[in-house]
Amino acid sequence: MGMGLEVSKLTKKFVGQTTVDQLSLTMNRPEVYGLIGSSGSGKTTTVRLMLGLIEPTSGQVLWNGRPIRENAKDVGYLPESRRGYSDIKVLDQMILFAMLHGLSRKEARESARQLLSTYGLEHTAKLPLKRVSKVDRQLVEILEAFVHRPDLVFLDEPFTGLDPVGAEKMDHVIRQMREDGCYVILSTHRVDKAEEYCDDIIMLDHGKTILSGNLKQIKRNYGHTNLVVACDVDVTDTAKDFGMELIEKRAQETEYRIHGDDEANALLAHMLSQGFYPTKYEIREPSLSEIFMELTGGETE
Repeated sequence: MGMGLEVSKLTKKFVGQTTVDQLSLTMNRPEVYGLIGSSGSGKTTTVRLMLGLIEPTSGQVLWNGRPIRENAKDVGYLPESRRGYSDIKVLDQMILFAMLHGLSRKEARESARQLLSTYGLEHTAKLPLKRVSKVDRQLVEILEAFVHRPDLVFLDEPFTGLDPVGAEKMDHVIRQMREDGCYVILSTHRVDKAEEYCDDIIMLDHGKTILSGNLKQIKRNYGHTNLVVACDVDVTDTAKDFGMELIEKRAQETEYRIHGDDEANALLAHMLSQGFYPTKYEIREPSLSEIFMELTGGETE
């Protein structure tokens, strides 16, 4: 078997309650794979099962054809709750983490220094973690997850607790991992971030898989369901007469839910016949957030 992650019918039951139910996914090429769901959906339990940190009730997880525990040095993990050793210097801490994953001291030092340089953190190298600014500390803790240069990385809610500057740096990290050819599992309730980075997704709700597959194909299957209109004349009532549902009125435009292109084309023809000329008339597929809301009836937090 070639390189890849294979998760087959992964199930976990606690005291009779199923928290992960028959989850399966395949990654046979480097990509960012989205594991999406709200709080309590089973994402973190799934990640821990994949990593071998807890035993599944049934199912298996293989990395390159072998149990993932046999490949632990090839795996990186950023948990949702992150806490480094605050009294240890940043560079020493990164070297320690890299050596724990099998790198020699020389390799570990080179990797740590390169990462600190790449992300503009050289100034933190000789500082204890507790003396590093909040934003820089967050990024250091992220870099520690893959200082040993793993091929497979699990990111569990990586945007939790990040301010806008930290979130932007996290974006940079994910983009770089993707460019470097990593296999990345992105576990998040931030559906917008999953849509930004992921080729494939699996969506969980109370431990059950409610949607999975290629994101582009999923959205294509939903078809054109949204219409965005910007016009000097308010056509909301007219749009309703054509069977459209108002989604949102914004400062410069209005968005409607439609039942296909014909409906949108009919409204446009009517507007033009009345001398109403839109400055924007965009028919589009639904966002992943809208699909999530429809399937779960909940919020993306």
